Amino acid sequence: MTSPGRLDVDVEGLRSSDGLIQACLTRQADHFPDCDGDPNAVRRTIRANAPDSLAFANLPSGSYALSIIHDENANDRLDRFAGIPREGIGFSRNPAFTFGPPRFSAARFAVSGAEAITVRMRYFL
Repeated sequence: MTSPGRLDVDVEGLRSSDGLIQACLTRQADHFPDCDGDPNAVRRTIRANAPDSLAFANLPSGSYALSIIHDENANDRLDRFAGIPREGIGFSRNPAFTFGPPRFSAARFAVSGAEAITVRMRYFL
């Protein structure tokens, strides 16, 4: 029997320490990036001034994708203007994207023990 996996996430490029970091980890492509409707999604919310504490424990081995929102005004949603995010967003593997979020396959990574990843935040407005 294998031991459960652990994922430690380093968040880079926050433009401020205001608000919250909201993270969503899923194994299901059809629930990426927002995890809506995924009963097995793992979510974390931490204060933006403490991003070094973003961790996921007891993960079954397998493929995952992570999305992160810098909810600067702490209103529990990604604010947009004309469809463009007004707050920071980031994804595992830091894939390139322009219109809309990247595909699950571009953000997918494997967890099979203790893993550490870095997510770079992007701001458009």
